[in-house]
Amino acid sequence: MTLLLRSLKVPKLLNINKRPFCTRQNKDFSLEPVNLAYATYEGTLTLENNPHPLIIMHGLFGSKSNWNTLCKVFQQKTNPQRKIIAVDARNHGDSPHDPHHSYELLALDLKDFLENLGLEKASILGHSMGGRAAMLFALKYPKLVEKLIVVDISPISTSPDISLMPVYMRALQSLNIPSNLTLSRARLAADLQLNESGMKDKGLRAFLLTNLIQKQDGSFDWRINLQALLMNLDNIKRFPYEKGTTFEGPTLFIGGTASDYIRRSDIPEIKKIFPNSDIQYIEGAGHWLHSEKPTEFLQISLEFLNRQLTS
Repeated sequence: MTLLLRSLKVPKLLNINKRPFCTRQNKDFSLEPVNLAYATYEGTLTLENNPHPLIIMHGLFGSKSNWNTLCKVFQQKTNPQRKIIAVDARNHGDSPHDPHHSYELLALDLKDFLENLGLEKASILGHSMGGRAAMLFALKYPKLVEKLIVVDISPISTSPDISLMPVYMRALQSLNIPSNLTLSRARLAADLQLNESGMKDKGLRAFLLTNLIQKQDGSFDWRINLQALLMNLDNIKRFPYEKGTTFEGPTLFIGGTASDYIRRSDIPEIKKIFPNSDIQYIEGAGHWLHSEKPTEFLQISLEFLNRQLTS
């Protein structure tokens, strides 16, 4: 679902640097980190005391561009202002495709990303798949994490909605789009085919179709690596928690009351893994709560990010 924040006024004095292409070639497809594509959001003022940046990790089928508007607001409203970095996960957006996909690899990719940028520590915000990757990263590399925000995903249970993911992927793979169309008309044709196939949620179709791209020869392809995601779906369903490990740093879980991704029955176990965590719910919000209720989401997130750490 794309982010439509018409009610928010975003200042224009903002530098956005996008790194859409990656230099590392993962030719042997070994279990090595990939070089993540990213976009940075920096204000024009000198950053006070060089606060640690906020890194944002999108969910399954998403990309850094989904968070563009929210990144601008985060950059302006964090106090002191932080650099905001939105990354594309492997097999998503402009990051490399690789046949391997797991939370262990997503966490390794992020560790490699911080090292390449020379970052000693960062706050991490992750939604859905990105939230689980962020949790595992914090558990494996706690010294690299200042604060952790997990958006509508649990380390304990998995929503039954995950069973629909292979259905969505196969529906995308089955689309037949003529190469003589413009990209906008191709997306309209694809939307019609998906609707006729039974995918009646218009917002979901629009979100998935942001991944449709046109190649130089005029044919169409998917920005996401559908085959790799389909083959590794079991890795996406499960959270690879190692019993006894904890993250002691400040942690915020944000769920939606209309979503079943963070069940209230999970809270006791979540508190054992993340003992310094706060769990809040946004009334009436579903799984894409940052898009559905952006004002409430920003208020909760910014209050947490702007809270001074006590030594």
